[in-house]
Amino acid sequence: QVQVVESGGGLVQAGGSLRLSCSASSSIFSINNMSWYRQAPGKQRDLVAIITSGGTANYADSVKGRFTISRDNAKNTVYLEMNSLKPEDTAVYYCNARTSRNIAYWGQGTQVTVSS
Repeated sequence: QVQVVESGGGLVQAGGSLRLSCSASSSIFSINNMSWYRQAPGKQRDLVAIITSGGTANYADSVKGRFTISRDNAKNTVYLEMNSLKPEDTAVYYCNARTSRNIAYWGQGTQVTVSS
C-alpha cells in the first residue's frame, strides 16, 4: 500500500507564487513516475507536469515556463513550484505516484485558488 499526501495549496493573487509538495510512502515497491494533475469545477482532471525517477520532466503547454516540477528520490517527494499564477490555474491539484509494479496512487488533493 502506498500513501500519497499533498500540501501547500492556498489562496494567492494573480501573478503570485505557490509551492506544492507531495510525499509518497511505499514500504515495498519503489516509486517511478510522479506527477501533478489538476481538476477545475465541472472539468476533467488534466495532467500538469510529470517527472521520472531519473529527473526527466514534461509539462502541459498551459504551464510551460511558469511551473517547475522537481523531486527528492530519497524522500519520495515531488514538488511543484508555480509562478506567475493566473485565475485559470484555480483548481484542486492532485499528486499521482506510480510504483515499479505500474500501479498508480492518488493523493486527496489540495486546493489552489488564484484571485484576479
